[in-house]
Amino acid sequence: MYRYTLLLTLLVMPAQVLGIDPKAATPPVAKKQAHKTVLHGDSLIDHYFWMKEKSNPEVIKHLEAENAYAAAVMKPTEALQESLYKEYLARIKQTDLSVPYRKGGYWYYTRTVAGKQYPIYCRKKDRLDAAEEVMLDANELAQGEKFLSVAGLEVSDDGQLLAFRTDTTGFRDYYLSVKDLRTGKVLENRFVKASQAEWAADNRTLFYVTEDAAKRPHKLWRHTLGDPRDQDTLVYEEKDELFRVGVGKSRDGQYLFRTSRSATTTEQAYLSANKPTAAWKVIAPRQEGHDYAAEHRDGQFYIRTNRHRSTNFKIMTCPVTDTTFSNWKDFIPYDPAVMVTNIAVFRNFAVVSERQDGNPHLRVIDLQTGKQHRMEFPEPVYTATLGANPEFDTTAVQVSYTSLVTPTSVYEYDLTTRQRKLLKRTEVPGGYNPEDYVSERVFATATDGTKVPISLVYKKGVPRDGTAPCLLYGYGSYGATLPVGFNATRLALLDRGVIYAQAHIRGGSDLGRQWYDDGKMLKKMNTFTDFIACADYLVKEKYCDRNRLAIQGGSAGGLLVGAVINLRPDLCKAAVLQVPFVDVINTMLDESLPLTIQEFLEWGNPKKKDEYVYLKTYCPYTNLKKAQYPAILVTTSLNDSQVMYHEPMKYVAKQRELNPNGIVVFKCNMAGGHGGSSGRYDAFKEQAFVMAFVLDQLGITK
Repeated sequence: MYRYTLLLTLLVMPAQVLGIDPKAATPPVAKKQAHKTVLHGDSLIDHYFWMKEKSNPEVIKHLEAENAYAAAVMKPTEALQESLYKEYLARIKQTDLSVPYRKGGYWYYTRTVAGKQYPIYCRKKDRLDAAEEVMLDANELAQGEKFLSVAGLEVSDDGQLLAFRTDTTGFRDYYLSVKDLRTGKVLENRFVKASQAEWAADNRTLFYVTEDAAKRPHKLWRHTLGDPRDQDTLVYEEKDELFRVGVGKSRDGQYLFRTSRSATTTEQAYLSANKPTAAWKVIAPRQEGHDYAAEHRDGQFYIRTNRHRSTNFKIMTCPVTDTTFSNWKDFIPYDPAVMVTNIAVFRNFAVVSERQDGNPHLRVIDLQTGKQHRMEFPEPVYTATLGANPEFDTTAVQVSYTSLVTPTSVYEYDLTTRQRKLLKRTEVPGGYNPEDYVSERVFATATDGTKVPISLVYKKGVPRDGTAPCLLYGYGSYGATLPVGFNATRLALLDRGVIYAQAHIRGGSDLGRQWYDDGKMLKKMNTFTDFIACADYLVKEKYCDRNRLAIQGGSAGGLLVGAVINLRPDLCKAAVLQVPFVDVINTMLDESLPLTIQEFLEWGNPKKKDEYVYLKTYCPYTNLKKAQYPAILVTTSLNDSQVMYHEPMKYVAKQRELNPNGIVVFKCNMAGGHGGSSGRYDAFKEQAFVMAFVLDQLGITK
């Protein structure tokens, strides 16, 4: 590691010769083939519409040419990429295991082994010093595959059977398997493509959900172990294309829940887990705008709901025997200052997850006495969540805590005594002292006067005179909260003097449900202007200079970055768009694509004139223009099902057409999915590629 004082000396100097060489090769030139769409009397000409044809050999040829160009342009940064990769590996404990959690007489955990790409899923019976039982070794499943994702591990109530799902494409094509944990034999191997699965209490009935052609989970099936797939029973079909179906089980194991959910509305049905062939009963019929989710304890449903204009949600209860609204009673009355995000119900306690003033809180309620308290956390800005707590009959829970300077720490929290015991703090090899770093929360002022939080972390001694480099990250969609947390690989940036910042912009739920509602649909522009305000604040307050600022976002965050640099090409020195949702109008016109119809309630439907007109004001692809854009890095994956490869591919082609002298690097993972490569070492290499681009553009070449 370089000495920090030397780095600061280098960082305040003007950038010399940058490593990236855009003239190292000739960038690919995509053919133009006009495709006309007429909408509301408006003609849209798309010269790169042909790139949607994945089976077209020219598509693959062009992507390969882009990858070759990216390799040539980035070749001068190879030493930096390798240095970053080695630093990442030096900062993580490669052979490690998760904190075990107890369920049904077993302790479950995962472990990793140095040199192996994937986790190993294990358990021990009764005691932590018992012999280890390997349930699933993902490294063995990955042999011969270019990609592997393991999801949805569900153990039957008797602990003898494991249901799990695997995707070997990156396209989220998960296939369901069942393994006998007593013999190690896979009883039913990838017998159906399923998005979810859950056991009934008889240890032989498995409920699973299948998808339609657009990957919308829409059918719930009942399967009896050993029966052929064609004998499975269709339990429910969701015909409203705005809704997606899910299946789960209450913590006490008494009930199964079937959930139909849109972006605004929920309908749940329940079934006794002991009576898998009985009829499902609806808790509350769907009503537009009513969003709810139920848990169960002792004959009562505990329901998180936004009924009665409870925008930030509250908790109500009702008896299982009669769930009509007249029987719903307040359990936690509505408090507009507190957003209720979840409730976990145990035999004698409930733990409610809340957000207030931008921070998460965990409220403990004694169900016998009614007494309640909030857990206390030591830092002003942090993330605290319940960990894996599948046991219903318990008086202690696992809590995960982290901040921008505190590595992830898992505690056992006694719900009665309020005492906590540290079970594990993520080890940072090579030495790490949190006192060497500074974490802050500051507020930018948006164009409408709204105060927008920014979380910052940097190494002590970084100058506040505008000379420090800065990376600003944002997302701001789907109501997703942008958590603040420690990342050991981020130290490679911080130790080079980079300030890392997160913009908690509208469109997320960082400051409550209204924060989300004010950044979606016909208010989406707030997301982009909030982010611009955050970037301008960092420059104004001399955290960085505009020429030392990079911005980054992925997926819907890629849309954010694309929209922002159209609005303000001068905003920053470099922009990173990872698997970016940039072709909003064309994608939202194609109802055959995954997610499109369900997301009419997030972005809008361009077939409606007012929504089309608004979408057109910010769609990154539509609004590209001749301008002096920042240096741009775009990444994608050929098998991404959430943001199809052709969106960033088209964006880059049009960007190059309009601005042939700009720096645009485009890299496509030819075997990955939405998250890129599935193996952890491959993922680190991809991260090193991205960060080498960022550092290079910020004037840091070593």
